[in-house]
Amino acid sequence: MLRHRLASLAALLLATALDASAAVDPAAALSAPVHERVLGNGLKVLVKPDDRAPIVTSQVWYKVGSSYEHGGITGVSHALEHMMFKGTERLEPGEFSRIIARNGGDENAFTGRDYTAYFQTLAADRLEVAFELEADRMRHLALPAEEFAKEIEVVKEERRLRTDDDPKALTFEQFNATAYAASPYRNPIIGWPSDLDSMSVETLRDWYRMWYAPNNATLVVVGDVEPDAVFALAEKHFGPLQPGPALLPRPRQEPPQHGEKRLRVSAPAKEPYLLMGWKTPALRDAETPWEPYALEMLVSVLDGGDSSRFSRELVREQRVAASAGASYNAFSRLSGMLVIDGTPAKGKSIETLEQALLAQVERLKTEPVSEQELSRIRRQLIAGKVYERDSVFYQAMLLGQFETVGLGWELVDQYVDRLSEVTPEQIQTVANRYLTTENRSVARLEPEPIADDAAQAATLSQLGGGHVH
Repeated sequence: MLRHRLASLAALLLATALDASAAVDPAAALSAPVHERVLGNGLKVLVKPDDRAPIVTSQVWYKVGSSYEHGGITGVSHALEHMMFKGTERLEPGEFSRIIARNGGDENAFTGRDYTAYFQTLAADRLEVAFELEADRMRHLALPAEEFAKEIEVVKEERRLRTDDDPKALTFEQFNATAYAASPYRNPIIGWPSDLDSMSVETLRDWYRMWYAPNNATLVVVGDVEPDAVFALAEKHFGPLQPGPALLPRPRQEPPQHGEKRLRVSAPAKEPYLLMGWKTPALRDAETPWEPYALEMLVSVLDGGDSSRFSRELVREQRVAASAGASYNAFSRLSGMLVIDGTPAKGKSIETLEQALLAQVERLKTEPVSEQELSRIRRQLIAGKVYERDSVFYQAMLLGQFETVGLGWELVDQYVDRLSEVTPEQIQTVANRYLTTENRSVARLEPEPIADDAAQAATLSQLGGGHVH
């Protein structure tokens, strides 16, 4: 499987399957304490015992991702992630994965805007295998030129398949590049094509030396383990590694937006697609602490399952949308956007869909969510959050993510309570404050004929007529 930014989803499904044999007891998973220790070289180690199954997830999170990159080297974090599996000073390319497989485990990695993470899921008594391998590649990566020459072509093909040939992904990429003026979130995680074409192994080597060090990483372990034993293993394998330079990325904050931005994307596609986004704060930079939680609840009102407003009113009742969704991430290093997207129903125009989606937004501004509706959404949302954390992989992922973006892992035990405290008035307040026309960016995908359809249409035209749907 290609290692890419969606690998975490596959890993989550795997971890959930591994946990299935254990009795589902979310309360037990939530109540177990997290143990923390910082090694002399700056590596932070977090351990959370969970003995419901004899497995363990080990994750190493580095504080570097695409938002740390600058022009000319976009995609370097993701390319380096690929090369982390291509050998160290003592291991041959691919040997890391073969050793994990021989020990009955699974491993992978993912690159995000704010982090790069590597993980293994193993039987609990094989944890030291993961530690030995991860410590080796933390400071002793080989980066052979011949392997890079092959792997960068894999990355380019990944980009072609998952972005260039995917009209919705292409629209989203163009949308981010237009909506953001200064934020590094405007660059794609996989990188711009010209930067991939000019990338060299020396660029990766410099990036590796700069960011891959124990004092820029967090080691997270969740599973059937004893904290003191884990700390001893961490000291044994990671303790001798030398720290790197103390680095802080430049803020690169997004300036206020002073008017709507609109973008039209033309690409081969079967159906039109609409994206709308509004600049919003994240937990780390919000002036008012409750606002990100209110924004998350707002998204759940619109798109929180089959009984949400988008699904119930736009898809089933009005039949104006074939699909409609909303998303927002409170747990990012920099401020981002609340995004709404959708595909019009058959026979409906993209203009009609946009009007219907904006009408739902305006309703949130003028009409407080009823306590009955909010109570249902709150129960559903919180139950989902709790159930997700029943997986040892997802427990580790939350700890690693919160710690790496600068929120602190302690927030993991608090944010469910914060969601439950959100009021209808707070949802209405953030809707009026952030979901404004001046703060909005809109992208429309206007379909062009798909290659096969275009060729067929040309053939029919030469034969004297015909119509291709």
